[in-house]
Amino acid sequence: MSVPFHPLPDTRHTVDAATAPLFEPLRIGALTVPNRLAVAPMTRVSATADGHATPRMVDYYGAFAAGGFGLVITEGVYTDTAHAQGYLFQPGLADAVQRDAWRPVVARVHAHGGRIVAQLMHAGALSQGNPHRAGTMAPSAVLPKGRQMTFYRGDGPYRMPEPMSIAAIDAAVDGFAQAARHAQAAGFDGVEIHGANGYLLDQFLTAHTNRRDDGYGGGLVQRLRLTMEVVQAIRGAVGPDFVVGLRISQGKVNDFSHKWAGAEDDAAGVFGALAASSIDYLHTTEFEAWKPAFGDAGPSLAALARRHVSVPVLANGALHEGAHAAGMLARGEADFVSLGRGALTHADWPLRLRTGATLAPFDRALLAPIADLANADRLRRQG
Repeated sequence: MSVPFHPLPDTRHTVDAATAPLFEPLRIGALTVPNRLAVAPMTRVSATADGHATPRMVDYYGAFAAGGFGLVITEGVYTDTAHAQGYLFQPGLADAVQRDAWRPVVARVHAHGGRIVAQLMHAGALSQGNPHRAGTMAPSAVLPKGRQMTFYRGDGPYRMPEPMSIAAIDAAVDGFAQAARHAQAAGFDGVEIHGANGYLLDQFLTAHTNRRDDGYGGGLVQRLRLTMEVVQAIRGAVGPDFVVGLRISQGKVNDFSHKWAGAEDDAAGVFGALAASSIDYLHTTEFEAWKPAFGDAGPSLAALARRHVSVPVLANGALHEGAHAAGMLARGEADFVSLGRGALTHADWPLRLRTGATLAPFDRALLAPIADLANADRLRRQG
């Protein structure tokens, strides 16, 4: 198995009172999740060159469900064979063959009692590995900050993107909707729209990467328009009972410290608009989820989201310590939490927390030189 799992006894009665709320079930739309612990989406660039999920990925995702996570969110999955793909060896949901390759992954997670959601992603200007198209597309011709990520096989600066035409925008929306249909047909319990971390939808939301003067640029409502259209298109494609979530952030993979210019006013505008959409949950991600979203004091981003939306809020960001994770729920800042580094370190993190077993620190060697499953396997063999 790519992520080893050693079963621990079910000792539910020994759960510490402070962390007990993490193990309560949660209703998300029409779906009941067994607990409040989710695996965060993490790029692993371990699919085939054609974007097909592999047996190693079946073991990888299945181990999280076997380890006690109630919800597994996949890595970002590209939505079309035009400009959506961000990384070489990234999995897709753009066609029927890619759809069918995910079926064993979904079946393995379900066999262990978990739920699984596919994160749908269009990389936009941050695409650094796409065999389908030579160039990149974005809201505007703005060179992305920073450099490509070497641990995802990138090299050098990002490329100057081509501004998207209305036809290209429509095609991207259609790609999200079609990928959602494929996810539903593959047996996934839902999809999560990737509107965070500097990828296409976030590029439209962010003023310095969106310099359009049409209906997709200008004020906050116009910059949110593409995200809202994607939500609407996906809901129309999958119907009312299939879970549709959305991930949103301030920071970006190439601009980690970015903050919304209008601070809490922008947060109110973003979350207020999303509250009127048909999403079933909202996933906020920050470096440290419990800290103030703006400045040295004030509410966290998750807490701000929870003020404005009536759907469950999923908080992400350095919550691999049980006290931090449980604290978000106890303070009413989130309804459930997602773990990245903690889940990579221990696929059975929930069972370890439940029993008081050791939780080791994250080893960054898991992500170097390439953040793929083969590298993780090599590291474990060496250990």
